Amino acid sequence: MLFNADTGETRTMRLKEDAHDYRYFPDPDLPPLVIPQPWVDEVRAQMPELPAVMAERFQKEYGLPAYDAAMMTQSKVFGTWFEQAARASGQPKLVANWLMGEVSRRLNAESRELAASPVDAATLATLVTRIADGTVSHNGARQVFDALWNGEGTDVDDVIGAKGLRQVSDTGELERIVDQVLAANPKSVEEYRAGKDKAFNALVGQAMKATQGKANPAQVNELLKKKLGP
Repeated sequence: MLFNADTGETRTMRLKEDAHDYRYFPDPDLPPLVIPQPWVDEVRAQMPELPAVMAERFQKEYGLPAYDAAMMTQSKVFGTWFEQAARASGQPKLVANWLMGEVSRRLNAESRELAASPVDAATLATLVTRIADGTVSHNGARQVFDALWNGEGTDVDDVIGAKGLRQVSDTGELERIVDQVLAANPKSVEEYRAGKDKAFNALVGQAMKATQGKANPAQVNELLKKKLGP
């Protein structure tokens, strides 16, 4: 019901409840649409891998967490770059960490696209490999990355050598240094054996200092624990 305040009239609205009320009718000029399956298959084969599909594949093939996989597929270039470096290094998680961390930080600071990165996927793969095999520490790797980004060099191993960043991984040399540290710090040794864990960190710090930060931290920890006993 509608009430017209000006005329005082009341009118009944006509309700439209069925299709025929709207005068719907089929258009006789529209033929049935039939899409050949071979054409559908051809188009599907030519389509690029969609981000969600790529992210799921990265989780299955490379063991990436869901968040990392989503970040690696934010663009086709990013996904391709990640996969190249991951395959070359065999360290997908470490590659993802570097892309989300140091690489993205530099790109954002300089308003660059990944395609314009001074450090390409193959070079990052080599750097990540040197971290994984203990050639250089994470801190040393950042110094190498700085040099590569700033154009101080193009070869990872050359930069590591030029800057003296190669870790000391020789067991005999490290054992000699650890023995010296233990002999020079009897108080820390005593405190550690008395249950003070901070004393162990102090001994690790002394060993790293003795090698100017070049000792492999994992090996230093292992040797110290072995010599200090349970």
